[in-house]
Amino acid sequence: MTLSSGLSRPALPMTRADLDAIPDDGYRRELIDGVLVVTPSPSWEHQDVVLRLSALLLPLCPQDLTLVVAPYDVHLDDSSSLIPDLLVARRTDMTSRALTSAPLLAVEVLSPSTRRFDLHTKRARYEAAGTPSYWVIDPLELTLTAWELSIPKGAEGEQQYVEVAHVSGDAVFSARRPFAVDVVPARLRH
Repeated sequence: MTLSSGLSRPALPMTRADLDAIPDDGYRRELIDGVLVVTPSPSWEHQDVVLRLSALLLPLCPQDLTLVVAPYDVHLDDSSSLIPDLLVARRTDMTSRALTSAPLLAVEVLSPSTRRFDLHTKRARYEAAGTPSYWVIDPLELTLTAWELSIPKGAEGEQQYVEVAHVSGDAVFSARRPFAVDVVPARLRH
């Protein structure tokens, strides 16, 4: 099959090379286990949360870490390239085009078109990749849910996400990973 740009549609599973060959048309494209996921531009409410959260985190971010807002690729392997709304990573792990290891923190702000994807598929992918902290913020309900990797009792090195916080409104989430910060969901919207 030929795309409107004249390119042939790659066979599944897709790779990052296939993803890089698609012309930039303003859509957000992510690759999860070889499957292409295309989403529309985010809403104002979504962007307001991302901006306010980044303004909160940036002054507290240690010098050896960096904070990046979307769009910026996270290449977990050849079949997965994610774009979190916000990430924190070690400066030494960054390249000019992508983070090629798991971030220390990945944050997704829910949108109607990405809600299920962010809560399930992306969360599972970051968990499998070893991302220590994953936060999801609902900009309409003003909630923040945070998961952290933990080794369950009796398991031999198998890490899994454990919900460490679910706060709403004026409640405070006191994060300690990847650095100490207090987040109040109600303060993430204008």
